[in-house]
Amino acid sequence: MILASLARYYRRLAAETDEMGNPKVPPYGFSEEKIGWILVLDTEGRLKTAVPNLTADKKPQPKLMSVPRPEKRTSGIKPNFLWDKTAYALGVEANKNKAEAKEKPFTTAEKTFDAFKQYHLNLLQNSDDEGLQALCRFLQNWQPENFATENLPAEMLDANIAFSLEKPTALIHKREAAQGLWAGCLKSDEALEGLCLISGDTAPIARLHPAIKGVFGGQSSGGSIISFNKEAFASFGKEQGANAPVSEQSAFAYTTALNYLLRRENNHCLTIGDASTVFWAEADNNATAQAAEGFFAHVFTPPDDEQESAKVFNVLEQMGKGRPLQEIAPELSPNTRFYILGLAPNAARISVRFWLDTTFGQLAENLAQHWQDLALEPCAWKMPPSIWRLLLQTAVLGKSENISPVLAGEMTRAVICGTPYPMSLLSQLITRIRADGDVNGLRVAMMKAVLERRFRKGFIEEGVPMSLNNENPNRAYLLGRLFAVLERIQYQALGELNAGIADRYYGSASAVPFSVFPRLLSGAKHHLSRLRKDKAGMAVNLDKDLGEIIAKLPETFPRHLSIDEQGRFAIGYYHQKQSYFAKKETAETIEN
Repeated sequence: MILASLARYYRRLAAETDEMGNPKVPPYGFSEEKIGWILVLDTEGRLKTAVPNLTADKKPQPKLMSVPRPEKRTSGIKPNFLWDKTAYALGVEANKNKAEAKEKPFTTAEKTFDAFKQYHLNLLQNSDDEGLQALCRFLQNWQPENFATENLPAEMLDANIAFSLEKPTALIHKREAAQGLWAGCLKSDEALEGLCLISGDTAPIARLHPAIKGVFGGQSSGGSIISFNKEAFASFGKEQGANAPVSEQSAFAYTTALNYLLRRENNHCLTIGDASTVFWAEADNNATAQAAEGFFAHVFTPPDDEQESAKVFNVLEQMGKGRPLQEIAPELSPNTRFYILGLAPNAARISVRFWLDTTFGQLAENLAQHWQDLALEPCAWKMPPSIWRLLLQTAVLGKSENISPVLAGEMTRAVICGTPYPMSLLSQLITRIRADGDVNGLRVAMMKAVLERRFRKGFIEEGVPMSLNNENPNRAYLLGRLFAVLERIQYQALGELNAGIADRYYGSASAVPFSVFPRLLSGAKHHLSRLRKDKAGMAVNLDKDLGEIIAKLPETFPRHLSIDEQGRFAIGYYHQKQSYFAKKETAETIEN
């Protein structure tokens, strides 16, 4: 199902063009590769010049170019057709010895050059095409030592290079004769015919599938979703691709589509944890599919423009209130098919972390439910946070490299599939609060989301309030509120301290209330006594809050609170604490 939907997506891309009018994906037998330099030859095969083929960025990178697909070099020497890295095409590579590199920047690679030379002379010697003959003459006369005598730049070493005739734009691999020759090379006599599992047609079966590149943390040479390279993986005497028969054209289609999705500039890929998450849509027309893809991308990576971001999240907010999707955003069709695929590297293979095949209407409902579960008053953010920003709250020092990849994958799956959030998210948040004492809005919103979804799914018996609820009888919620009142009393009586009760006792109070609260209440009496002398009205109000909460609590404090209850404690603490800030802001507004 995954490969079939990718193959269909390839056919859609093949019918579209980019801003330059070129097809978005190359035709069968070709691949988009990073070509750093173009060697311009004359008709006699002499090297005229070497032209860099780089982007105009601050840090220039090789441009992507459609070239004959590369060989899979798992072992041995295998040259590419009409292009390759300098070790093959010129017989030189960068000197790996750093001590010698300044004086001698390159070393020769005669074996790979000889293979490249012989391969092309065998294929091109009978051609009467001017460009192919020029390349033949170049290879016959070129020696690796010529790299220095031709004064070619050291930056070219180890880069991929292609060839052109007379001018940089007249690429030899794009000549009609070259493409006809390559089409003949693609028809392998060794390929056995069989029933393709993707197309259902009888066709030559791919022995090896093209490499998939761009998976975060994967090998630069790429990896495979389907590969059989040990006897233990084979069955019934079949070898490699014959164990999962996919035709050569279908293998090309799904890998090309996946490579397109994995390129960051195409805005179809998100890196969450150690997984590269790609997404695409199927609809009756391209405009509807692109609208769905763009909406999903903006939800996961909100645009910098506040108005644009507000439009996206307004749709989710309205859906959360029960309004139909097409009524809110007519350009989005709930019947659009939507696919999300999470990939992670596993040596030379690629693991499928998660796969979602659903309608866009159902996906939008799941996303709306996520924001509804996170909803908190007062609101914990000015701009709606991405999943990655939420996950940073679970990381030590707030660094992305400290985010658990397993937690990132489980949370992403919960958001897009509407399943319960992982309990590890709740325990991780509690751990971080104990470590740094920061009970901020984003952390509390995630705790509330975990508990609210568990309640809705029937795992727990009681929901969580979105804002301060003075009538909520839950003991953990009340204890959190009580702790916030005690902290407020201390602050009003003593002012700013180097280490207040929140810094010293929050972890113990939220886990083992019995051992902490009697001591804190005793200290609060002294603080209130002092406060009555300076701020009598403030003392009365805080004493009233204290009494109302204590009246709802049982006679004895619980000896310990569960993980769920520690989450409720944090929510109660946040609600009560924020209520004092709200009162202060209201008072300041009235005075002004």
